Amino acid sequence: MTPTAEDRRAPLVDTFGRIHDNLRISVTDRCNIRCFYCMPEDDPGYLPRQEILHYEEIARFVRVAASLGVSKVRITGGEPLVRKDLPRLVELIGGIPGIRDIALTTNAVLLAGQARDLYNAGLRRLNIHLDTLDAARFQRITRRDDLGRVLAGIEAARAAGFPVIKINVVAVRDLIEPDIVPMARFGREHGFEVRYIEFMPLDHQGLWDRSRVLSMDQIKAMLEAEIGPLDEVPDPDPRAPATEFRWADGGGRLGFIASVTKPFCMNCNRLRLTSDGKLRYCLFAIDETDVKGVLRDGSRDEAVAEVIRGNVRSKWIGHQINTQLFVPPPRPMNAIGG
Repeated sequence: MTPTAEDRRAPLVDTFGRIHDNLRISVTDRCNIRCFYCMPEDDPGYLPRQEILHYEEIARFVRVAASLGVSKVRITGGEPLVRKDLPRLVELIGGIPGIRDIALTTNAVLLAGQARDLYNAGLRRLNIHLDTLDAARFQRITRRDDLGRVLAGIEAARAAGFPVIKINVVAVRDLIEPDIVPMARFGREHGFEVRYIEFMPLDHQGLWDRSRVLSMDQIKAMLEAEIGPLDEVPDPDPRAPATEFRWADGGGRLGFIASVTKPFCMNCNRLRLTSDGKLRYCLFAIDETDVKGVLRDGSRDEAVAEVIRGNVRSKWIGHQINTQLFVPPPRPMNAIGG
């Protein structure tokens, strides 16, 4: 059915009434560390480079998505900083009318050498993956000895002037407990918002088990027992993935992404574009919609827009992690995009 002029002006609304204005873009499936809960250590099975979208193709997709109401973009990987000349993509996206916010998720291993260029390109928000400040545990989790480079990258981002730096901590039971309080104190000391992310079934190696999920409530109890009371932030953005709190003593904020114990599917406003040009309506989606073919076959922007609308129309109610209906996605996290 050919969309009408009214259809083309309508926001991206799925059949459950959720409006979509947030796009996550993976620019590569390659990564320079090997977190066990994300990807295997050996033979990750990376995509051939010719299958990866060019920056101009990504920018075109964002331009069409922006015309449909998308206003926020997050660049992810794999590890996005292994992709050459990433500041150029930031500039391309930043120049698109309607895009008011660009963020980057990174492991910060390469950030020290790129922070200034990214800032000058217009990037202002960073999410940095760092589970621990303990060198031995960092190596156990990532299978790499790069903690010093990560900390140098964080310091370079501060020096470059980034006003928003968040630290993402994946909370795996029987591993990360010694780091919960030190990471919070690290955030308080340096003005970073630490966000604890419940361990999710995205490793593609069958390592996830519900018993290894350290829940939001358990982490919060640990923090309040060791540091002090937390007050929930009033009037939060209902569509944000994190439940945010602030320290009662004025020591800043922290957040929790409780995808397992407190799913927020009915507030989801996100779409995901993989590095090889597949559009996903959910991190845990089983099905994907091809966009690369439409971007490369000479189709007009209207065809790209209809692919986006069709993907949104097909969005499910939620991922069903807490039911017997849950099926893990067929791709590992590094190939989906963080």
